[in-house]
Amino acid sequence: MKIEHLIAQIKSKNSFLCVGLDTDLDKIPEHLLKEEDPIFEFNKAIIDATHSYCVAYKPNIAFYEAYGIAGWRSLEKTMDYLNEKHPDMYTIADAKRGDIGNTSTRYAKAFFDTMNFDAVTIAPYMGRDSVEPFLTFEDKHAILLALTSNQGAFDFQTRTTEGLELYKQVLKTSRDYENSERLMYVVGATKAIYLKEIREIIPESFLLVPGVGAQGGSLQEVCKYGITKDVGLLVNSSRGILYASQAKDFANKAAQQAKTIQNEMEMELHKRFGD
Repeated sequence: MKIEHLIAQIKSKNSFLCVGLDTDLDKIPEHLLKEEDPIFEFNKAIIDATHSYCVAYKPNIAFYEAYGIAGWRSLEKTMDYLNEKHPDMYTIADAKRGDIGNTSTRYAKAFFDTMNFDAVTIAPYMGRDSVEPFLTFEDKHAILLALTSNQGAFDFQTRTTEGLELYKQVLKTSRDYENSERLMYVVGATKAIYLKEIREIIPESFLLVPGVGAQGGSLQEVCKYGITKDVGLLVNSSRGILYASQAKDFANKAAQQAKTIQNEMEMELHKRFGD
């Protein structure tokens, strides 16, 4: 998907919400377990209920790999459904891949060509030759882990060497990668205060922002420090939407939660851009 199309969707829906499809058979409503493919049936119901309020969906690949071939089939069916019924949706494979060049090339083909995702999350630790293969695909994006929302992020990401925190080194170095205009970055909502300095390094790049909702991140703080003229944000919510209810009304409750977040986003956009 061209970035211009994503921006148009954000403006059209007054939303920059990404719904994380972290589907866990231990948490979905019990009545769905009787279905032939409960993961897909759950995803389909969530998508049908929330697509009016979001612009992106982000399956976390671990939640599908955990169930082996059956899980991969559920993911494939989910992507086929999204691409057929909701082709305007931006899709992110939350896979956190990253390896030597020829391996990264195969990962990229798997998610971009075979499964038709628009973006994939990448761990940058192995450097340029592990990232650039993902950047050779036109109208696709690699989303580098920069400053994540988990507590362990402080183990390495904020450590300073030669006067510069590691996450800033990732941001600065990656700007020189070939086709770096196809890069996005992960910055956790729980680290929103860091966004001011991050925007000084990458003023216009899109950021994928997890951690709003169940992890305690503030949408208002994220917008205060991170929003750009093209919005430049995809704020993810997973558990807060997916598991708003475990009863038969789960899809309606998910829609209500997504609509609440979308309304908050619309207010933030109105404050900054007007009508």
